[in-house]
Amino acid sequence: MKKEFYPPIKLGHGYCCLSQVELVINDSDAKKFYQERVMSYSRADQVSTMALVPMVVEQTSRGERAYDIYSRLLKERVIFLTGQVEDHMANLIVAQMLFLEAENPDKDISLYINSPGGVITAGMSIYDTMQFIKPDVITLCIGQACSMGAFLLTAGTKGKRFCLPNSRVMIHQPLGGYQGQVSDIEIHSKEIRNVKNRMNTLMAKHTGKALEEIEKDTERDYFLSAEESVNYGLVDQVLCTRETVSNLDEKADKKSKKSTK
Repeated sequence: MKKEFYPPIKLGHGYCCLSQVELVINDSDAKKFYQERVMSYSRADQVSTMALVPMVVEQTSRGERAYDIYSRLLKERVIFLTGQVEDHMANLIVAQMLFLEAENPDKDISLYINSPGGVITAGMSIYDTMQFIKPDVITLCIGQACSMGAFLLTAGTKGKRFCLPNSRVMIHQPLGGYQGQVSDIEIHSKEIRNVKNRMNTLMAKHTGKALEEIEKDTERDYFLSAEESVNYGLVDQVLCTRETVSNLDEKADKKSKKSTK
């Protein structure tokens, strides 16, 4: 009997190990083949495998049309910012905002945020687009809005920044790590200080807090509940039910009608 052990073989994003391979050849020339496959995936691979996006089937005059759930919500002017803020995700969100502005520049865009934060430059591209486009951007925290997520939450249109009751918000100063020559490290250190000062200034602008208070609170991780976020000025209201949103929409409609008269 001959046993052979093979090294892991990469299949896509995962690894397939043929941990036990036995090839038995008996005298009657009959061959028996037995193998046990052990599939080992990293945690990230397991998450990506399980992250299936539901499809929504819509009946139209031309027949059925299928959308993934996020595309269907985009038709209702709802954008989701979930997970780490990074360049690819930021580009998609910017593109969606620009598309919705072109489609109707006078109708609000809703941005749902559930994010632990991420890359500053990626987040700032979303922030600048929010300030640049004509429609008001409603921000709503679901789950958590930490670091850059909290910054984008408070960057929504004033009066239209919301939290769900059990959401958590966290603000802090930028994080960075560099290596290289001393002169290069000094350059990067100066840059991250400039970024920190800029973000604190913008945070003070959107919250109405004094710059000195923002600098003190963001020196370390600073966690807030939904109600504390309202008191701090990061959001304007805690939403508990859909009726609350409906009442706000009615008030907004009445206000817009008065302004057009």
